[in-house]
Amino acid sequence: MICKHVDTVAITGAASGLGRAFAQAWAASGSRVGIMDIDMEGAGETLRLVEKAGTSGKVLRCDVRNCDEVEAAADHLFDLWGGVDVLVNNAGVGGGGAVGEIPLRDWETVIGIDLWGVINGCQAFIPRMKERGGGHIVNVSSLAGLISAPRFAPYNASKAAVVALTQTLKTELASSRIGVTVVCPPVVKTDILENTLRMAGEIDYDIAGEMELLKMAMGASRITPEDIAAMTLKAVERNRLYVIPGLPLRLSWLSARLAPSLFYGVSALLAARGLHEPVYRFLARRGWM
Repeated sequence: MICKHVDTVAITGAASGLGRAFAQAWAASGSRVGIMDIDMEGAGETLRLVEKAGTSGKVLRCDVRNCDEVEAAADHLFDLWGGVDVLVNNAGVGGGGAVGEIPLRDWETVIGIDLWGVINGCQAFIPRMKERGGGHIVNVSSLAGLISAPRFAPYNASKAAVVALTQTLKTELASSRIGVTVVCPPVVKTDILENTLRMAGEIDYDIAGEMELLKMAMGASRITPEDIAAMTLKAVERNRLYVIPGLPLRLSWLSARLAPSLFYGVSALLAARGLHEPVYRFLARRGWM
């Protein structure tokens, strides 16, 4: 389905960051916005901004790891509005550290939110969209879903699975007039670091280097959440599968796709020689992560 105008949109993780940027962008276009999050204070502030843009919204407390809560949110919005045109599976949390050091509870947290949250959203909203005759699913992945950097395995694995799921849905939902888009942003300035530390278990392993690297990349990023939101609205309107912002990121993705053995072989060689950290710092300082 090509959504020339979106009357209603539901967004998970809409209390801050990229989710709030999505909410404001769709509100500015006249859409009513379902604000789904576990942070009620932040969700209330997003609602205020949506109403300031001249439209209406609905705040729903929803832990995306809980399929019953996601189903209840879908029921509520479809009953309230008669349907939802676009679902944005945006809720996410980061996760750093080396495999073998990361506690399993932190793997479970990251996969539970970043992957199962998307699965639960699709499971709840797709049947209702089919019954209504169409819609659009936006799944927020990451550059990490396309290119796997060391010491971010839970995040990389979850986001890569989101890309694979969205590619599957592109064909699977075509006959149901449901479009799909996967958004793969680089590191942008959001609350993901704070959310990561809050949602993780008791951190008893060293992730200081990863956090410093991400802070550096956020500070240097040339792309804002508002930029990502604007690109996504255009992609939904044109029924595009991918949103991959920035030429350097697209070139990196193409390199990894066209010559994966060479790409990751060079990465492994740099790591073996203790050079991968300086390379990633170089990329972070230029906003290329």
